[in-house]
Amino acid sequence: MASLRLSVLDLVPVRTGQTTADAVKASIRLARVADENGLHRLWIAEHHNMPAVAATNPPVLISLLAGATQRLRIGSGGVMLPNHAPLVVAEQFALLEAAYPGRIDLGIGRAPGSDPVTNHVLRHGGPVNAEEAVAQFEGNVENLIMMMDPGGVGVAVQGREYGLRATPAAVSSPPVWLLGSSDYSARLAAKTGLPYVFAHHFAGRGTAEALALYRDGFTPAAPGDQPQTFLTVNAVVADTAEEAEALALPYQQQMLALRSGQPMEPIRLVEEAEEVSVPDAQRPLLDSMRESWVIGDPASAAAQLTELAERFDVDEVMVHPVAGARRGTDPAVTPTRERTLQLLARELLNAG
Repeated sequence: MASLRLSVLDLVPVRTGQTTADAVKASIRLARVADENGLHRLWIAEHHNMPAVAATNPPVLISLLAGATQRLRIGSGGVMLPNHAPLVVAEQFALLEAAYPGRIDLGIGRAPGSDPVTNHVLRHGGPVNAEEAVAQFEGNVENLIMMMDPGGVGVAVQGREYGLRATPAAVSSPPVWLLGSSDYSARLAAKTGLPYVFAHHFAGRGTAEALALYRDGFTPAAPGDQPQTFLTVNAVVADTAEEAEALALPYQQQMLALRSGQPMEPIRLVEEAEEVSVPDAQRPLLDSMRESWVIGDPASAAAQLTELAERFDVDEVMVHPVAGARRGTDPAVTPTRERTLQLLARELLNAG
């Protein structure tokens, strides 16, 4: 696929020996590597109260990363809308679009991105009602989009029309994407004519079914609109397949901890991960997760990504670089994750 676009998803991971400041510095360097090597976009996810993840505030991180790069699109993958007032999100991303016009994406999800207690605090101590959040989600998405529009939106208050704008003099608004790991967001994106991304890197199953629901049910929001999507994939690429397998161990164990309800401690170094024995009872789960990852040398990994793009009929793949760090690595850098992007860009984009 000569026209395949390559993008990157970053959770701003925190590993053994890193501070939050280190993790942010490493992600800024990763964004610069992506920018220099011709990648298309970089998205930041929203997670809370997790020792292994520093991506707690996508708008703040997006501003930092957009300011540190030149042409890379920067966005959220995503903002968890039930945690926030739609107007607040609209104001944040309207300002980002004003500062970096044509380079901002707003990806929206409805998952909590946190544990129930943190979720309770995020929502001002209100009840965490999943059904209510789902019921409000569609209307909140619609309101958010209208608030970011340069023309604003009219709100009826006591029989009078009140004009509401996310920013006073916008000339453009960022594209809005719906994100999900279930059928719900696929159906809503199709109904509203919005771009859509299924969390293949997280779910690993159900991707084809979700994309079929989206494409088959797509209703254009404007004449000429077409379904727009891409694939997200966990990837580790190194000079040799053996090294790539070793570098994948820390993140595999981290995902195993997440799926099995274990504490989410900082991500282990490769040497620490090599000393861990996975219980036999958890081996099938680990093997199942491994099947959806791309791990290998540059030629093999590029071939795997190309095959996935063709299988799911997409022209863009967003890789989540999940290569662990070895002992002695500078805490403020993430060279194996950078190397994953560099090697894939060389194979797929001829970027050097």
